[in-house]
Amino acid sequence: MPSQLTTPIVDILDRALNGQDISPDDGIALLSQPTAAARETIRAAADQLRQQQVGDTVTYVINRNINYTNICEQHCSFCAFRRDEGQPGAYWLNWENILEKATAAVETGATEICMQGGLNPTAKVNDRSLDHYQQLVTTIKDKFPQLHIHAFSPQEVQFIAREDGLTFATVIRELAQAGVGSLPGTAAEVLDDRVRRVLCPEKIDATTWVEIVTTAHELGMPTTSTMLSGHIETIEQQIGHFETLRQLQQRSLSQGETGISEFILLPFVGQDAPAPLRKRVGRDQPVIADALLLTAVARIYLGRWIKNHQPSWVKLGLDGATEALRWGCNDIGGTLMEEHITSMAGAQGGTCQSVADLTGAIATLNRPSQQRDTLYNLISANY
Repeated sequence: MPSQLTTPIVDILDRALNGQDISPDDGIALLSQPTAAARETIRAAADQLRQQQVGDTVTYVINRNINYTNICEQHCSFCAFRRDEGQPGAYWLNWENILEKATAAVETGATEICMQGGLNPTAKVNDRSLDHYQQLVTTIKDKFPQLHIHAFSPQEVQFIAREDGLTFATVIRELAQAGVGSLPGTAAEVLDDRVRRVLCPEKIDATTWVEIVTTAHELGMPTTSTMLSGHIETIEQQIGHFETLRQLQQRSLSQGETGISEFILLPFVGQDAPAPLRKRVGRDQPVIADALLLTAVARIYLGRWIKNHQPSWVKLGLDGATEALRWGCNDIGGTLMEEHITSMAGAQGGTCQSVADLTGAIATLNRPSQQRDTLYNLISANY
């Protein structure tokens, strides 16, 4: 390690490179480094850990994102996507729309459909929310049984359970029976209730998010994990989020469960976010340097337990996401085909990438690329 770094930082990185878990205080120390030299050394350590843990190949998935409605009962302070029913811009896709989008995805070679949307209390079939969500899935799976359905965040699971008077376990079992293959680990934002009371006061609290994800793992349903970063949270709260995820994953894996398949950092985009939070944060687009440092520390903190790390090209742009592959990420995400939640907040990364776009970006780093499925099984030849 360079001599200008303090001994504690050298020790933290050496322990991480030797396969040890670093402590919350260690993580805070890494995120507190202001100098370019220190950040470069942290980057190099994260990149080395990525190579040790998952190798040099950068993976990607051919998928389609379907945001089936933006009608939502909640009012998160960062969300520019939600609408009230009847408000200009509100929409609710019908079954034909859903099937058309899935058909177009299959025609491009997609292996995954990702579905998330607003919490719409009027979206019911047979007077049940669960039946509506199941029909979202079966509309696709009945025609395209080969597609993996990656759908419905812990918040949506809680919403269904509340609306229908069901347990979380019952909702997850029934969604799996309909054809859901994995749950997105979104709605996590920052797993600290002091932050959540400002960002998303109507959402589930951190304990409930952990409970639902843990229940999914107990039932054999894999999940992903995320963090919305770069708004009002402190570095202590960022590390607290990582610690919560690490403990959750350690418990799931110790029980022989599937656990969390990936971690995705989601930097805050505020350009078209509601004015109060936008004013408080004081900027419209992510600070790339801060996002990259947090990406590196995520690899150092979580990588032994959650090995797959993915940037958001929607939020960072493809160039920023490609750079994140040098800061500990091993996956560049999916083609998406469309994306509304982040793009409506003013993100400048676009809403669709072709396979050629993704593999071309990876090639600039002189690293091989390979297609994967949702659960990181490799399914095509190297490029």
